[in-house]
Amino acid sequence: MKSIQISGHARFEMQRRGITAAEVEAVVNHPGQVLPAKNGRQVFQSKVGPAEHLLLRVFVKDEPAAYAVITVYQTNKVAKYWRTT
Repeated sequence: MKSIQISGHARFEMQRRGITAAEVEAVVNHPGQVLPAKNGRQVFQSKVGPAEHLLLRVFVKDEPAAYAVITVYQTNKVAKYWRTT
């Protein structure tokens, strides 16, 4: 399994938004979904919280030696971002 490197920006946003490193690592290691994003990045996301009413979205650049976490946030707009293909 690749290591996870969290950028300074992501750490700032995690602290501001009350998201722990353990929560981010859990999503990166076991995502509910992985979706493509801009600039060759990916969004690792999982439903979290009571009754899975929140979505934790982690924007990642997949580098050869590690997953580089760019930013992270939680949203209650699960239906908007969750893909049910």
